[in-house]
Formats: sequence, structure tokens, C-alpha cells
Amino acid sequence: MKRRILTTMIVLVTIVMGAWAEGSSSNAAAIRGGRLTKLVNPYIGTGGHGHVFLGANVPFGLVQLGPTQHTHGWDWCSGYHYSDSILLGFSHMHLSGTGVGDLGDITVLPATCPEEREVKFSHLAERVRPGYYAVTLSNGVHVELTATERAGLHRYTWPADVDSGYVMLNLKYGVGWDRLTEGKAVRTSSKSITGHRFSRGWADSQRVYYVADFSEPMASFRNEGDTLVVMSFKNTGQPLLLRVGISAVSEEGARANLTAELNHWDFARTMKEADDKWERQLEKVSIGSASKAFSDQAAVFYTAMYHTMTAPSLFNDVNGDYRGADGKIHHDAGHNIFTTLSLWDTYRAQHPLMTLIHCDRQEDLAATMISIWKEQGKLPVWHLVGCETNCMVGNPAIPVLADIVLKGLTERREEAFEAMKASAMLDERGLALLKQYNYIPCDLFDDQETVGRGLEYTLADWCVARVAERMKKKADQRYFDHRALSYRNYFDKSTGFMRGTDSKGQFRESFNPFHSAPKNRDYTEGNAWQFTWLVPHDVHGLVALFGSEQRFTEKLDSLFIVEGDLGEEAPPDITGLVGQYAHGNEPSHHILYMYNYVGQPWKGARLIRQVLREQYRNDFDGLSGNEDVGQMSAWYVLSAMGLYQVEPAGGKYIIGTPLFDEMTMQVGQGRTFTVKAAGNSDENIYVQRARLNGKPYTRSYLMYDDIVRGGMLELDMGPEPSDFGTKKKDRP
Repeated sequence: MKRRILTTMIVLVTIVMGAWAEGSSSNAAAIRGGRLTKLVNPYIGTGGHGHVFLGANVPFGLVQLGPTQHTHGWDWCSGYHYSDSILLGFSHMHLSGTGVGDLGDITVLPATCPEEREVKFSHLAERVRPGYYAVTLSNGVHVELTATERAGLHRYTWPADVDSGYVMLNLKYGVGWDRLTEGKAVRTSSKSITGHRFSRGWADSQRVYYVADFSEPMASFRNEGDTLVVMSFKNTGQPLLLRVGISAVSEEGARANLTAELNHWDFARTMKEADDKWERQLEKVSIGSASKAFSDQAAVFYTAMYHTMTAPSLFNDVNGDYRGADGKIHHDAGHNIFTTLSLWDTYRAQHPLMTLIHCDRQEDLAATMISIWKEQGKLPVWHLVGCETNCMVGNPAIPVLADIVLKGLTERREEAFEAMKASAMLDERGLALLKQYNYIPCDLFDDQETVGRGLEYTLADWCVARVAERMKKKADQRYFDHRALSYRNYFDKSTGFMRGTDSKGQFRESFNPFHSAPKNRDYTEGNAWQFTWLVPHDVHGLVALFGSEQRFTEKLDSLFIVEGDLGEEAPPDITGLVGQYAHGNEPSHHILYMYNYVGQPWKGARLIRQVLREQYRNDFDGLSGNEDVGQMSAWYVLSAMGLYQVEPAGGKYIIGTPLFDEMTMQVGQGRTFTVKAAGNSDENIYVQRARLNGKPYTRSYLMYDDIVRGGMLELDMGPEPSDFGTKKKDRP
């Protein structure tokens, strides 16, 4: 416990040290009129199983420039873990919160002798805030990093007692599974290098081209094979600057990106511009509270917002060129193209949040997914640097694209529908069996996970049906509505669980609702207790399977109480347990809000507050599971607002329990939407009454249009449950 307190104090010290302007204000003062970027604690999630990126980047940028360590296992998926004290260097691309490690491209290490290949550091010597990272290494070199969308800027200050400083450019290093297949580094002048790094890993064919310019001429340059360059520089007493532009297209593209975004050596200017970009995004939501815990809550909230904007990552060059999913170079002058699409995670909260506060990016996201469909014949599953990893199950791009269409955020409705339908009608990944049996038989599908896979397909099919309904495609609507009900074939009424079902319609004989194993399992990173509720598109249909609302709620109540052995082979993703509810992994995230559907919103409110309070902390180990590219944090942001979209598309936001007394979000076109919670406190967590734009409001949900047209939702909070939202006409 003492060690935890000490490390927490260290984190808070580094945040204070890292204030970009002198006279850093307190969190409360920052809310009143200071910089919101000062509230962000980028260390949250760098320890435990958070897997978050630490370093310098700008919102949704391609470049994530930060420290890279040796990979010691699962917790090093981002390339950095708080427990470690050795750096390999500073790399220009990282993942944030994933369960698989990759990237770590173009690693640079400043040194004081030519033999150094790694260096120690202390967290006490780190300074970090949005768009800026600094550390004084054990070799005495002071390193500062900042970034633009497609370029990184380094500033190295050598110790006064050395005559020369050294810079190692290492193309061999990558994170996790990443392995170099081809590297190139060519000195093109006394101050410049160009080249590329090709690799295989989670992304099976990654290509990164780079150009690197130094502010001073190299005193020496030596290639050690194709993977390492050792350069020396005279120590003039002034910092050495290095600017690096990257591209997935070509060296020429990298040079054009660098010229367009970073054609100067003004580090302070670039750092301030990065800070300003973050500030503009963080300003999209303002919060206020009289709570004694507000300082920590504000830090957690704005850090969560910060984490939701690491990805999707920009992927096209400044001229519109990008590397497509077919490996060819394409051009789109009208849209930005994105990568790092962790859709199985992010369709649940990250993208519904983006449709509220980043509505201006939705057309580009739609264009990205439609382009990927044209290039690879299906919508993305888990897309990384132009490569389809096929990681995770279902058709997770369909809810995202359907949501964009149904909310009127794209003009490309016909293409979007065609892409969704084509992806849903493929024969791969169990879809052929689904079309034949109306479920995926566990004895005929070698990859197993048939329940998790099948349930994800049903909710995606429901999304296709809703778009077909909107576009008056009646035959398609009927077909996909039928498939959207296939979840019924996995439900065992005798046990009240979703179970693996064989080709004869019999449930798998061996069954333990607690167990989860990597082989011969029916669920995806979970167990029967968690996956039985994965019917967010038809909650009332799921209730009917239980036979009554009473039986449904009794089972749902049990989820948060029952305990059992997950089994020796359970994956590490099943974390953040409240009973068998697993908040540390995404399939559980909607469950707390299902109580609204059966007229008992107070039960969800109590649990939501518990999760907000216990599983998100202003601490390096402040996340109960890995961040999953913004999803964990997006759940927090939406839930703190008192809103959550359960149904995977269409914009029905369930009213929960706001964490703050007042919250205002910018919803586009100069409009704002405010949630006020009168009497809000740690005890007054239950909604008593509501008013929407001054008029009494009795429903326990809001529609997307209610929010984005602007206005105010006023909630009167109290210490006891009320009848708000309990009548059937007021339920979602």
C-alpha cells in the first residue's frame, strides 16, 4: 500500500512538473478558466493492464511519438509500461490500449557514446502532458518530444561535459509481434536521412517511409547493416533538433508531409500548437461539480476524453494519397482516411460518443470504411495500417457505419448500405453456416467462439435491417430482421444462459457458465454469465426468452453478485469484475443500462456510480482493463454525462446517473446540449424528475436528435429510487 501511495505521488509530481506554462493552476481553477490540457494525466492506464500510449501526439494523428521499452509480455502492447525503467528509444508510431502489440516504428535513441543501445530512466525525470513528452535519461541527455499529425519533433540537450552526442536510428526495433522485413537508411545530405521500414506482425504487411532532418550537420554517419545508423554531432552547447515525417505511401510523401506540417525548427511553437489542438477538442465538453472529489474526477474525465482521441488515426498523406487495403496507392482528395479501427471494442461507446462531439469527422469515417470495402471486398474488422487483421468476431464495422447513416451524418447512404449488405452476406468466418442453420453450430466451426461470434452477427444484422428500413428496402429489411433474431437459437431456457449449439440443435454437453478458455470455447474473451446479455438490439426479446420481466431481472441481479472460478485458461481480458459483470472488457459495457428496459433504472444507477467510482482512478493503474483504443474511456465519458447508447445504432441514449452537477457538450453547428443534475451528490444518485428544454420529461432515454438540436436536460436527483422511467410507455 505504501508503495502504491508513493508511486501515485510520483505521478502527481510529474504532472505538476509538466505544466507547459509557469504557474500551473489547480484542477478547479483550470475548470474555471484555465487550460483543460493541464487536467489531463497521461499516466492513467500506463500501469496495470491499461496498455495506453504515453508520449506526444495530436488528436487522431498518425504519429504517436514516445518512449519504447523492451516487450516483456502482454502489458507492453503499447511499448511502454509504468513498471519498467529501461528505454530502447523513442518511436514514432504506437498503439494505445490494445491486447496485441505492434508498430513501434522508426526508433531513435540519443546517447553519449556510440555503443549505447538502451538507457535507464526514472519517472521522476519525466514530464508529460498532451502533445509533449520529456525525460532526462540516465546518460544525462535531456529529451523533449512534440508532434503534428504526420511528423514528430525531437529536441536533445547533451550533458555539458561531453564533446559529442550520438543518435542511433534503429529500424529493427518494433513492439510486440512486429518484426522487420526490410529496412533502409540513406544519408541524402549532411543534415538529412531518408528511408523506409517494412515489417510483419499483427499487421501482416506494414510499410512506413520516413525522412529525418537534423538542425546541425552530422560529424559522422555509419550504417550497421540495414537496421542501425549511428550518427555523431558536435556538442555546441545548444540543443540538437530532429524532425521526422512519415508516410505509408512513399519517401516523397513523407517529405511532403514534413514540409506541409513542420517546415521550421521552432519547438516551442510546435508544442503550443499541439497543446492548442488538444485544448480545442477537450473544450467540446465542460463540466462542473461541488463534489469534494471534483479535482480527481476532472482529471479522470479529461484524461478519458484525451484517450478517446488517440484513434482512429489519420492514414493519408497531405495530398490525399494513401495505401489501401489492397496494397495499392489510392487518392482521395475529398476525405481523410483513417486506420487503427478497433471496431469490436469501439462500436459500443467510442463511436456513439464521436457522433455527438465529433460529428464533423463522420463523413470521413464513412468514406474510410467504404473505401476499405471496395479494396478488400468487405468492411473492416480490425484494420491496422492498411492491413486487415481479422481480429475479433462479428461484423463490427456495420454498427458504426449504420449509426452514421441513421444519424444522417453521411451523404453516401447507398454505398454504405451496399457495403454492409455485402459484408453480411459473405461466407467467411462462420457466415456460411449462419446462413444455412440460422446460427453457427459449435460442432462444425473449428475456430469455436460460436456464441460470441453469432451474437455479434445478430446485432450487426439488426443494424443492416434498420438501414434497409430507413431506405425502404423491404425485402432486405425482412431478411436481416429474421437473422437478427438468430440469438434465440443459443438460449437455453433450462439454465438461462446462451450456450454453444450443435448442428442437431443440441446444446454442448460440457458446460460451466463460469469457465472461459482459449480453446474449445463458445465465448469471446468471456463466459456464459457475460455473454448471455449480448442482445443490445432486442432487449425486450431477450426478456421474453426468460419468460417474464421478473425472471429476467432476477438473473440480471445475480450477475452482479455471483462468484465462480473462471478456469485456469481464462484470458487476462476478463477484469474489473463485479460479481461476473466484467467491466474491464467490452461485451459487458451495455449491461448496466438494461435495467431501464424493464423499468428499474435505479438498479443500474447504483451500479454505474460504483463502476465510475471504483474502476476509474487518477492513478497510473487507473483502468480496470486495457483501454481498447478509447472504448474504456468513452464508456466513462458517456456515463459521466448520464447517457449511454445501448442499441448498437440509431441514437437511443439511455439516461443513467450523471456524475457531475452540470455538463455541457458542443454538438456541432454552434449548438450545445447541457445536462444539469440538481442536488447531485454521492448519495443523491437517483433521478427523481426530468425536464427537457423546460418541459416535463418522463422517458428514461433521449434520442440523438433531441441532443444534437441543442438544449438542456434537467434532472432532479435524490437519495432514494423514484418512479422516473418506470412506466412501460417511458421505457426504451
